[in-house]
Amino acid sequence: MSPSRKPADAAAAPAARPTGPGALRRALRDPAGFATVVELVPWAGELVDAKGASQLKAAQDLAGNPRITAMSVTDNAGGHARLSPSALGEQVQALGHDAIVHVACRDRSRNALQSLGWELLSRGLTSVLALTGDYPESGYEGLSLPVFDIDSVALLQLYRELGEEAAAKALAADAGADADAHRFLLGCAIDPYKRVERDLVPQYLKLALKVRTGADYAIAQVGYDARKLAELLAVIKRDGLGIPAIANAYILSGPVARAFNAGKVPGCIVTDDLLAVVEREAKAADKGRAFFLEFAAKQAIVARGLGFKGVYFSGHRSAGEIARIFELIDAHPADDWKPLLKDVSWALPAAFGLFERDGDGLPTGEPAKAYARSLTPAARRAARAKVDPAYRFSRLVHERAFDPDSPGFGVWKKVYEKVERYRLDKPVHLLEQAVKVPMFDCRDCGDCSLPDIAYLCPESHCQKNQRNGPCGGAHDGLCEVPGHTCIWADAYRRLKPYGEELTLLDRAPVLQDNALRRTSAWGNAFLERDHIARRLGRAAIPMAPAPAPRPAVAAPSGARTEHPAQPDAPAAPAEPQTPGASGPDVAQ
Repeated sequence: MSPSRKPADAAAAPAARPTGPGALRRALRDPAGFATVVELVPWAGELVDAKGASQLKAAQDLAGNPRITAMSVTDNAGGHARLSPSALGEQVQALGHDAIVHVACRDRSRNALQSLGWELLSRGLTSVLALTGDYPESGYEGLSLPVFDIDSVALLQLYRELGEEAAAKALAADAGADADAHRFLLGCAIDPYKRVERDLVPQYLKLALKVRTGADYAIAQVGYDARKLAELLAVIKRDGLGIPAIANAYILSGPVARAFNAGKVPGCIVTDDLLAVVEREAKAADKGRAFFLEFAAKQAIVARGLGFKGVYFSGHRSAGEIARIFELIDAHPADDWKPLLKDVSWALPAAFGLFERDGDGLPTGEPAKAYARSLTPAARRAARAKVDPAYRFSRLVHERAFDPDSPGFGVWKKVYEKVERYRLDKPVHLLEQAVKVPMFDCRDCGDCSLPDIAYLCPESHCQKNQRNGPCGGAHDGLCEVPGHTCIWADAYRRLKPYGEELTLLDRAPVLQDNALRRTSAWGNAFLERDHIARRLGRAAIPMAPAPAPRPAVAAPSGARTEHPAQPDAPAAPAEPQTPGASGPDVAQ
């Protein structure tokens, strides 16, 4: 691929894309549309300080390019305190561009997220990327305490409801009002690059839950294997998810590639083979800049050829470098993308695949033979013989007593009614803890999710208390926080021998009720006060059902459908800095 290569049938430069608030929504709705999103990373300081002046200048320069559909503003990327994304987002809109505001759950309770939602609606910042957030890496006078009151799935539910309420009020006041201007356009994240089955399949199960909860589009995590991106689209199509997906093109440099390769940024991987190429190119006089821009252009060309509805450029590059990428894209025939596949497909060693591959290495839609063999009754029977006895016991007790439809449930409900009537709840609670602490490392939340996660406790075993699927930071079954396994990978492995792994997230989102903390989870289960009772509509205050996703964005024909990442460094440095501890916000 070369800028001099521009044959007569090369794709003409696209016409100027519509910009301004709502541009992303319009581009995703347009059957022929292709969105280009460029990332901005806020700085540590005020809007008007020297760092701010540099970043705002970069935003102004980018805003002058009509090829850019929206600018995306990160939220304390890498777990470091930075200027609020809404402050920079407003500046982007003032420049006449659409802004995507990242909202992470890491630093905010559900009340704070709700307040922020109303603020964003009031400011007209209605395009939101919902994230759980990276684990904190720093803080004022010490490490910040993470919140993780709710996760990205629950955030999607909350903001979908806030947006629909705002749209309904606007239409009630004025039947001719633009409802879309009052409701959120909600993005979610997905990591299709996981190496092992127990990490990858739960990512797709969580994506489906996000779509059911109200996500309008998905953005892929940082990665450098286009064939895994193709697998993402194949899953979207297979599962009928019906939302568009945006590919991610993080523009590399030598330091960033080394950080990704060393695992310093959770969820972002550069393979040894790709790193060797990067090291060779980085020895050039321009430190590989021309190569890295061409690599990003190839990623964008392939993404569009595969059927993605847009590309997300990140990596702190200047407006001039982004314009150069557009020149490289325009110099290449749009329909001649398959020869570029090998240049942007750097697979992890022995990576699990869901589908068989064709001659180009693209998924055929047929299940991979090795995966299909693992789903046979004989394979599942053999796997059940190796199941942990403690989990076998937990399943048995659940089926006999804790399943709301079991005969034992009614018996224990009567027992706990008497326990409360005779004020025996405290000693019985102590007995419960004497059982659950040694068995499950119970933290006494009172609203137990053990049945939701194959009898693994999210409070004690998940560093982010994820109750609606895995974040994006796990690798090879391990948590991004050293010394821990990913409970969702462990849950998947426990459920597969029973043929239940694909139903792991086949439910409404879980929102823990903190009013039940330090009360008996057994009592709350049998007396139908917990989230399971609300989900089943048996509680005094029924759980609100997950809203049916309104088609805010129509998927293109043949498409169906989570997450960008962003090291935090000054805008467009002469040589982009390694992300290090200020790495991408990869947690979904």
